[in-house]
Amino acid sequence: MKKIVLSALAAMTLGTVAANAVDLYQDANGQVFTSSAEGRTLVKDKSTSWYSHADKLKFSALTYLGYKYNEHKKDTTAVNYKDSTSQFEIRRAYFQVKAYLLEDPKSYYRVTFDMHQDTKADGSGTDGDMVLRAKYAYLYLNDVLPFTGVEVGLVHRPWHDYEEHNAWYFRDISKVLVEQKNGADLSNSADFGFNFKTKTQYIDTEIGIFNGEGYHSTQNTSLGMSLEWRATAHLLGVSGKDKQNSKTYFDVSFFGQYNQEHKNVTVGSVTENQDLIFGGLHTVYNQPEFLLSAQYIDSQDTSDIANNVSKQAGSGYSMNGEYRLGSEKEYRLLARYDSWTPKSRQENRTGIAGIAWDQNRNVQWVANIELTRNKSGSSREEFNGEAYMITAQVEF
Repeated sequence: MKKIVLSALAAMTLGTVAANAVDLYQDANGQVFTSSAEGRTLVKDKSTSWYSHADKLKFSALTYLGYKYNEHKKDTTAVNYKDSTSQFEIRRAYFQVKAYLLEDPKSYYRVTFDMHQDTKADGSGTDGDMVLRAKYAYLYLNDVLPFTGVEVGLVHRPWHDYEEHNAWYFRDISKVLVEQKNGADLSNSADFGFNFKTKTQYIDTEIGIFNGEGYHSTQNTSLGMSLEWRATAHLLGVSGKDKQNSKTYFDVSFFGQYNQEHKNVTVGSVTENQDLIFGGLHTVYNQPEFLLSAQYIDSQDTSDIANNVSKQAGSGYSMNGEYRLGSEKEYRLLARYDSWTPKSRQENRTGIAGIAWDQNRNVQWVANIELTRNKSGSSREEFNGEAYMITAQVEF
């Protein structure tokens, strides 16, 4: 049996590497050889087939490979002093499968696996393994309403994916403001629930109901749910969606959440479930030569306990832009500035500047510096310092 398995693996390998250049022969025991002999028959079909109950399968992958040098603040007497760090990283590695199961060619089942390193910022509680988890796992049904499809399962939340595909194209070096740790840190990009997505030439919207805690947290209570939305006006009748080098578009968006019983908080002998309610305005203008974008977010405090303010209550803004050069606009100068001020705390500030090169349609390189200049007494004072980064984004 072991010989048969090894022979099968050899046949697959030879078939992949050599294709039709090598003739393969098999004996009565199933062993595979590259030369003929008595008792061996020619293997005429050297291909290996995929088998599926779906009419069509589509595979894709996206990986962020990088190096990062973090130089933290040098005041060794500070309470939150941290040593500088230097490390190579796999920031994310996504593998995705879409299975087209229904007669409608635009309906499908999607699962996306997310590989990341299991660590904490302070280095405690984890062993640094690369771990695999589900990022998305949903059924998308097209045209359940006019111009509208729906995702059901572990799905996109309405805001993050839009900004990352229309205004901030460098998720490999920084998350968007609503998710960034030194920014608002209000919401992550996927959750359990359903999301209705409507798209027309001038307006597209997303609205859904979710657990609210995100794809890598358990639900805080059994009843607290989250209503989330995005409404975008395409003022020029054109949307972005990954074609920024060849499109001119101007979008204005309103987005937010009404997230019931999002966090369980205890102050003294009193415990309450706090809501998370926020809204944001965003605009982006793009043409092949450059992009400009800005947004503002306000998050409310819903605490009923005296002298207790939710750490997610506050307001802030973000601005980013890029200028593109080269015959195919393959070089980009990029910059971004974030400001977030929690209620009863000082401002958190982050600045990013860098250069990107699209080597081809599959590989992009980015070199950048990230400056963190949080005010004394801010909620993220320990982040102060500089980060120098080199990143390769690989996609196919």
